[in-house]
Parts: sequence; C-alpha cells; structure tokens
Amino acid sequence: MSEITAHHGILNDTELHVDDTGGSGRAVVLIHGWPLSGESWKNQVPALVDAGYRVVTYDRRGFGRSDKPLTGYGYDTLTDDLEAVLDALDLHDVTLVGFSMGGGEVARYFSRYGIGRLHSVVFASAVPPYLLHTPGNPDGPLSAAEAAKMTAALTANKDAFFDDFLTQFFSVDGRLVVTEQQRQEALALAEQASKLAALEAMASFANTDFRDDLALVSVPALVIHGDSDATVPFEGSGARTHAAIPGSELHVIAGGPHGVTVSHAEEWNRVVLEFLAK
Repeated sequence: MSEITAHHGILNDTELHVDDTGGSGRAVVLIHGWPLSGESWKNQVPALVDAGYRVVTYDRRGFGRSDKPLTGYGYDTLTDDLEAVLDALDLHDVTLVGFSMGGGEVARYFSRYGIGRLHSVVFASAVPPYLLHTPGNPDGPLSAAEAAKMTAALTANKDAFFDDFLTQFFSVDGRLVVTEQQRQEALALAEQASKLAALEAMASFANTDFRDDLALVSVPALVIHGDSDATVPFEGSGARTHAAIPGSELHVIAGGPHGVTVSHAEEWNRVVLEFLAK
C-alpha cells in the first residue's frame, strides 16, 4: 500500500491510495467503477497475480481511501491522476482495464497521453462512448430526465441512493444475482465516497463525450460487457465502443448485470486473461 501525490498546481495536490502487488510481470492497472474503490477488484487481483502479472489498483480521488478534494472530477483531471500513478511507479507496456466509469479514464488517456506507455486496454461494462441521450447522440442510453432523477436522489439521501443503486448494479430483471454479503461489501465501499465527489463524478460520466477519444485507440482492445446490464446498457455503450475501435475484441457475458466482475468473476477473469496472453 502506498500514497501517490497527483500534482495539479501548488495548491491542488491530491494523495491517491495505491495498491501494487509488485513483481517483474507486465503491469495491469485496474481502474474502478463509481461509486466504489480499488478494493472492488478483489475477485480479479489474485487471478491476475497467479498468472504472473503485476497488478496495480488505486482509489479515484474522492473515493475509497484517497483524498477527497472539492474539485477535479472532470475526466481530464481524473486521467491526469491515472498518469501520475503510472509515472510514479514508472510503468510501461501497461494494460489499462477500466470498469464502468473507469472506462472513461482509459478512453481519455489516448487524447491526453497517447500510447507510449500502453500495451493494450480493456473497456469493461464501460461508459464510453457517450451515455447521455442528446440530439447529437441519439443512441445515448441515459435520458436527461433519468440523469436529473439520479442527481436529485443522491442529493436527498446518499445512503438510500447507494442502497438502491447497488441493488440494480447486481440485478437482472429485478433479481439480485450476487449474494447479499457481496452487495453489502460493495455498499461499504460506496459509503467511503464523499457526497460531493459522487455527485461531481456522476455528472462527468453522464455528460462526457468520448467519441473523439475512442477514435485514437490504436493498441489491442477488448470490450467485455454483460448483456443484461441495466446500469450501463450494452447496446448504448459496449456495442458502440466495439464498433468505434477497429479490430477490437468483444465478449458479451450472457445474463451479466453491470457488476459482472463479481457475479461472473470466473468467466470475466478467463476472458481477460486470454486477451492479456495474446
């Protein structure tokens, strides 16, 4: 465990909590979803380490054990935080794996930093290319009304919102497909987030257009997504991301909710390890 400082000017340093398994294997950096933390990868880290990879997870600013500043929740700053982690650990030939909101940092990385450090990328149940339904993005799966409803509910009662959100996160057709203990573990991680960070980050993943970023992806890419994802629907996100990246691989998890890294961990790990080995 360590703390890495992301520098954004003298008054804007932010300490990020990082877990690094070390070792000489190729680095895989796991970027968590909203509103969780790096601990949400607990079903993936042992499998990746057993396969010989060096695994790095970190808590996004405002979440988990990282600092919770009042600003910096746009994707440019969040991606600069990711680069700060890669730079501090001197990582190269890296595979970035972005789950849900974390897929946004993966996409934006290409625009801000290019491919110099990268070996490959994975978009896992990820928010790109652009969630919000607008006249210029008619296939966006998130309506403005639903986005406003989520913001209002989170503003009114953070704990109640997260309880409902994480039930949907792990449900298919209204039925929870993980254990209640697993849902409670995720809820405990969500409760570490600051309310301001949760609101600002939610606005970012809903409103950020990653279509130009995806056009720059020029390393091997895997898109992995559950076909029953009610949080980030496959048709409006994963399917479009796959179509936007020529040569990308696609794996759709049958019966998979949003939280497939928990509900379908064995299948998810197998598919990602097969991709990493290529």
